[in-house]
Amino acid sequence: MHFSRADLDRLSAILAEAAETHIMPRFRSLEDGGIREKTGALDLVTDADEQSEWMIRDLCAQAFPEALFVGEESVARDKSLLTKIGDADLAIIVDPVDGTSNFAWGLPLFGVMAAVVAKGETVAGLIYDPVGRDWHKGLKGQGAWGESVNGRTRELKVAKPDQLSEMTGLSSWYLMPEPQRSRTVANLAKTKACFNYRCAAYEYRLISEGLVHFSLHYTLMPWDHAAGVLIHQEAGGYSALLDGSPYDAAKHMGGIISAPDRATYDLIKHELVG
Repeated sequence: MHFSRADLDRLSAILAEAAETHIMPRFRSLEDGGIREKTGALDLVTDADEQSEWMIRDLCAQAFPEALFVGEESVARDKSLLTKIGDADLAIIVDPVDGTSNFAWGLPLFGVMAAVVAKGETVAGLIYDPVGRDWHKGLKGQGAWGESVNGRTRELKVAKPDQLSEMTGLSSWYLMPEPQRSRTVANLAKTKACFNYRCAAYEYRLISEGLVHFSLHYTLMPWDHAAGVLIHQEAGGYSALLDGSPYDAAKHMGGIISAPDRATYDLIKHELVG
């Protein structure tokens, strides 16, 4: 199914409205009981996550009535939604507050993410920074661009390849199982520097802008990666799972590397992952 620039703008408006209504008023102002643990102290959900997702879901039902809606908090209630992504004519995958821990801790490093998947292929991606009120956007085959609060747009372009010792990267190594975790942590010393912001939205923004060379993530939930991978690819980058297979929003295990090109992907996989 075709997803147009006008459709992308309509979805952008929905995300921005939810952020203005339910996310930003709660930033650094969450009420008692407004933060809850899901699986542990680093896996949180807040009132902002839930209320913004329900609003996005309801507005998407009006704007895109034919679409399957898959949100992080919706899946927490109904895990069968994940199994429907690959076959859906159109699926809208949403992370209402990516970087929930940062949001809950009062750090302005969080974002709203949405990906559009048609018959298993990601065709559009949105990453919104509600603090700076700017966007990273991408459409399959039509490029990736940034939009600032003043309306200016800029083409996104990934970093140029470099030798490993000069590369900067992003990695969620702490999610890896042993012994891969220890091996990867030691190997990251081969790079110039490696960071983790606990926010896929910001990390995909950085690599799509060419400010950081690569990212190495382990978990593959679609609301964390589908939008960012599409935008990064449209900005000229290359992404693949750790086994070399293409990224697919219907795959939820295996880890992923995003790099400037295939050769850099191969280098990172060999030198950092092993």
